[in-house]
Amino acid sequence: MADVKLQTIPVGKLGIIAMENILPLAEKVDAYIASWRNEREKSAAEDEIHFQGYQRDSYLLAAKTPRFGSGEGKGQLFESVRGLDVYIMVDVLNYSLTYRLCGLTNHMSPDDHYQDLKRIIGAIQGKATRITVIMPFLYESRQHRRTARESLDCAAMLQELFALGIDDLITFDAHDPRVMNAIPDKGFENVSCTYQFIKQLCRAIPDIRLDSDHLVIISPDEGGMGRAVTFGNYLNVNVGMFYKRRDYTRIVNGTNPIIAHEYLGSELDGKDVLIVDDMISSGGSMLEVAKELKARGAGRVFCAATFGLFTNGLEKFDKAFEEGYIDKVLTTNLTYLRPELFERPYYSAADLSKYIALIIDNLNHNNSLADLLSPTERINRFLEKHRRQFEQ
Repeated sequence: MADVKLQTIPVGKLGIIAMENILPLAEKVDAYIASWRNEREKSAAEDEIHFQGYQRDSYLLAAKTPRFGSGEGKGQLFESVRGLDVYIMVDVLNYSLTYRLCGLTNHMSPDDHYQDLKRIIGAIQGKATRITVIMPFLYESRQHRRTARESLDCAAMLQELFALGIDDLITFDAHDPRVMNAIPDKGFENVSCTYQFIKQLCRAIPDIRLDSDHLVIISPDEGGMGRAVTFGNYLNVNVGMFYKRRDYTRIVNGTNPIIAHEYLGSELDGKDVLIVDDMISSGGSMLEVAKELKARGAGRVFCAATFGLFTNGLEKFDKAFEEGYIDKVLTTNLTYLRPELFERPYYSAADLSKYIALIIDNLNHNNSLADLLSPTERINRFLEKHRRQFEQ
């Protein structure tokens, strides 16, 4: 897929604006695109005006979002974006960044990152040919539906960004992709990481057997059942789920406390289990599910989530690993990951930089993303190669 044929001219000269919160990932994406385009065979078409500036060492544009002493900010561009096909990459979950406010140090919240994104869009001033926002974790995606008297933040965010002038938004494994109904006539792509997770699982656990006799896919709750079924269908293995029995007579920390996790599924009989979810927040629910699975006779337990937030630290995961409840935890590198996470023997990260680079490279040529968004053939080829090692 990296070999994009020059059968269509680019929508515009490519430009990537990497917010500071996602710069390391964006630099890897930029390196992939620069390498591919500089290796492509030159043709007469490249001398035409449409391909001027097509092959460059970097497509990153200089931009900043400085702040005044009062905490107010602004967006600045240091290069012209007139006529460019611009891709803005942003990680709204990077809490490691700070700014000064009246002499105090503040860690940036998702609200701060979102405001900076809007400032950069405002700095473009409508001069770009097209603006695509790549927001791996969809801002406010956990507030995707209204219950009683409360705000509907994710839908409002989507409408606001398109009102500001963006043309497309790309996110990964949205908490509930039905939030796209807020912008029914706009460009919204919800990208799955299934292929990357399967590859990373096999790299991290080389002896894993991906068949119904050795593996079961588990959803930790009813909301993630669709995700588990997708994994189960690709791997042709059984799927089970837990549902959370809650106490609706009281509220603790803004939610009804969980009384128990009830299991629905077949007998585990020592099989490996893969728990799949969209995110690990505090991790409490996933670890409770892991304990329940072990109590029901599961063999090794692996946890896979697109976004590893670990909001309450890693101590609970350290303890669960030491006690044998979990064997491996996999996430992607789409959002900020605390450095100490990479020191944990149970952790493994799936790198999505090449995948994002492929998406940008194809979109810049107006090529279809069908093969990228539905990776059935690639998954089947990989599974066939992986399974052959057990036949030898």
